[in-house]
Parts: sequence; structure tokens; C-alpha cells
Amino acid sequence: MSLPDLEPTAGQIIGREHQLPVRIYYEDTDFTGVVYHGQYVRFFERGRSDFLRAAGIDHSALLEREDPAAFTVVKLSLEFRKPARIDDALLVRTTYDRAKGPRLFIAQRITRGADLICEAEVEAACIDLSGRPRKPPAGLLETLRPLFC
Repeated sequence: MSLPDLEPTAGQIIGREHQLPVRIYYEDTDFTGVVYHGQYVRFFERGRSDFLRAAGIDHSALLEREDPAAFTVVKLSLEFRKPARIDDALLVRTTYDRAKGPRLFIAQRITRGADLICEAEVEAACIDLSGRPRKPPAGLLETLRPLFC
């Protein structure tokens, strides 16, 4: 019996918001069964990366360009609202709000049903391989522009 090829989900873009389902596993929690605060940074990273993937932007392709580009987080502000716990089904919600020079401004929320669990304001910078800021490639901005505020 052959098993079907299963592709991991990258979530979906609804309107201008990307939504990525995340399940909480034992490894995500502290000894009390509450999600360890550092895990939220990982969940938000997945949301930002999968947003780009769902929009047709491939990190590997950006690195293989004649003028390679990558992203680095330069500012991250988190506000914890409610605890998430083992076995919770969460939704990472991401919007890319605007670009200014090399910077992208991103708003993120993690929800459990109607409950707001955590919020993030993120500033990411597009960089070249030496780590110097650079404007994002034109094609990337053309893809994201319809999704900005």
C-alpha cells in the first residue's frame, strides 16, 4: 500500500491577511503545560515565511538571484495577552503593512478562536549577503503591494 504524498501547509491568504494554523505540542510548553514565551517568536517567524511562500515569494530563489537578497528582523515587539496551553489549536495571523526603503513593517497576532493570545509588531530589513541593507527586489514589492494597507 502506497501512502499519498503529503505537502506541509503554508496556510492561506484571505484578503490581505495570511492565516497559518499551529497546534501546541508538549515541546512548545514549560513544565506547567503553558507555551514557553520564546516559542511565540518561532510561530511568528513561520507566519511571516509562509505568508511570503503563499504569495509566491521563495526565500531560496531570493538567495540564488544575480543580486541575492535575504531578510533579517531588526525590531520585534511582543505583547502577551493570554496563555496558550498544550493541545491548543492556534492561528497565526500576519499582514505585511508597508515597505519603506529596505524595511518591511509587519503586524502579527496569534489567536485561539476569538481569544487574542499574543501580538507582534515586526520590522524586517532586506539585506544583501554581506548584511548591508538594500531595497527589496522589485518583483517582491510588486507581489506584496496589493496586500499592503
